[in-house]
Amino acid sequence: MKQYIFNLRTTKLELHFEKSEYDALTAEQKADLKSAFLWSRTGGCWVSRAKEPNLWRAKQVAAKLGFTEEQREGERLSFSEQVERQTERAEQRAERYEQYAENAARRGAALQQPLHHMRGDIAFFTQPIIAGHAGSQAFARQREKMFAQYEKGFEEYRKSSYFQDRARTARGTADGAKYRDIAYLDRRIRECKSEIKARKKNIVHYEEILSAIENGKEQKQYDGTPITAETVTGWLEHEYELIEKAIDKQAFLEACVDQCGGVRFSKDNIKVGYHVKVKDDRYAEVISAGPQNITYRILTGGAKGMVLKAAYAEISEIVKAETHQETHPFTVGERFTAEQYIRDGDSLRWDHVHVTYEIIKATNATIQLKPIDRDGKVITRKPKKSYNGDWCFSIDNAYVNTFHKAAVVSEAG
Repeated sequence: MKQYIFNLRTTKLELHFEKSEYDALTAEQKADLKSAFLWSRTGGCWVSRAKEPNLWRAKQVAAKLGFTEEQREGERLSFSEQVERQTERAEQRAERYEQYAENAARRGAALQQPLHHMRGDIAFFTQPIIAGHAGSQAFARQREKMFAQYEKGFEEYRKSSYFQDRARTARGTADGAKYRDIAYLDRRIRECKSEIKARKKNIVHYEEILSAIENGKEQKQYDGTPITAETVTGWLEHEYELIEKAIDKQAFLEACVDQCGGVRFSKDNIKVGYHVKVKDDRYAEVISAGPQNITYRILTGGAKGMVLKAAYAEISEIVKAETHQETHPFTVGERFTAEQYIRDGDSLRWDHVHVTYEIIKATNATIQLKPIDRDGKVITRKPKKSYNGDWCFSIDNAYVNTFHKAAVVSEAG
């Protein structure tokens, strides 16, 4: 059994084998290898394209090539050390791309310089070519060569522009601007919390499997392979390791939030009716304020009227702090006709009918409706805001049986 290396520093897999072993692989095996691994000249090995925790494909390919046992090397970096390493590498990458851009621009200028020197020489550009005249045809070849060089110069300038863009991207990574963006940090913190919660559920599940095995009950994987206690113990250790990693990342992100002054807004200081700037400086009105998120209606621009959700961390500014109480506009006595199907005695036959419902009771949050032209139970529905700001409710979740009404706002101070 051959071993693959799990590099704790990079959290990637490494495959080490001789060139003769690579040459002996079939075309299909080489294609599989290149789909999941890249050759590293620095390390002299094949390194997985993905990193932990997305290594299942790399492990699958490694197993096909005979690498079934894991060997761990190096020490796991803390998240702050990973960010520092990423920053250093991005800075080096930016400098490299800037040098590439400068070299390409220099080559472009050199290629176009001969033709630039001929500017103003009208005869050079208009000189006719005499067929069969050796000097004239030599001149034609020289001129065409200069034109070709001039075109190649444009290609070099395009390369320079490309490398400048890559350099700007790398500079942005090196600058670490995203770790000063509270909205970005808040989203990543939520992801960490979700991951920790999910992995704790995995641990409970694995502990149940381990307990069953210890009590003599055979456990199998999807392909029928028996699961051993040693395998489950490995799964548990891996989950604990990833939870520790997620906790470390969350702590780093929360420290970044604190350095930025923390999340300024919450349910305590954002109320329904406030006008705020959210996300990309969208001017919006808050129409719902929950424990974690707000629901807002865009007030300007091409998306005016659209209703969306955002986290409190995505609010950048309170523009107007005026509240109002907004309730649904449906009232007692209103009638709505729905299209429904009912059985006609025979269990295999359904009749298409129209049923009229009347609102018999309405509160700030709900309405009660009763069919008035046939027997039926009283139903309760909770009207909600639609994407365009209207209120709506549905009799049975069918599109044709969803009824809309414009919002009515009453001032409350």
